[in-house]
Amino acid sequence: MNTTQEKQQSTITCPYCRASESLEIPIGSSQHLYRCRACSSILKPKSGDCCIFCSFGDLDCSSAEQNLAA
Repeated sequence: MNTTQEKQQSTITCPYCRASESLEIPIGSSQHLYRCRACSSILKPKSGDCCIFCSFGDLDCSSAEQNLAA
């Protein structure tokens, strides 16, 4: 039986070039900067969001923590 926690993934989509990349959401910390691999734009959280996953991801960081707690 595997007792390791399932790692959460979120797909970040660049608002400039629409390129996307799947990243692991760090548990217990936030990721505040991300450089798009396609166009090299640096993404920062939008006003009111805590991290790039909440601003540009298909799964935000709070959803990942809630899913792991369930």
